[in-house]
Amino acid sequence: MLTGRCLCGGVRFEINGRLGPVIYCHCSMCRRATGSSFATNASVQTENLRILKGQELIKEYESSPGNRRAFCSKCGSPVYGTFADIPSVRRVRLGALDSVEGAKSVAHIWIGSKSDWFEITDSLEQFKEEPLDSYCAPG
Repeated sequence: MLTGRCLCGGVRFEINGRLGPVIYCHCSMCRRATGSSFATNASVQTENLRILKGQELIKEYESSPGNRRAFCSKCGSPVYGTFADIPSVRRVRLGALDSVEGAKSVAHIWIGSKSDWFEITDSLEQFKEEPLDSYCAPG
């Protein structure tokens, strides 16, 4: 069981299931949403993500058609993302987790729009845009 929360603690959640592969997204939207060089995400089955506290604080923003970003309306912490065409999956923001036991980073995606100030120095697989579907599948 994994647990997580937003910065202010108003939103708390748990994941009863395995995380999918950890991917670093360098797209311009993830950079703006995080205020950093990339977002660190892993997919989980929607049914395995349970909001324990603060459901009323969670707001969603449609950043592109069919893709929504959920965040705490009190502190602004990103919590998860959704895909309209894959309702069975949530993209959890790893920074919101209390621990990420068993998580494994596998790839950098959308490096075609990567920031100029960040250099990728690891040996993970890189995708100019979207990765293969298997990279986004929950564990």
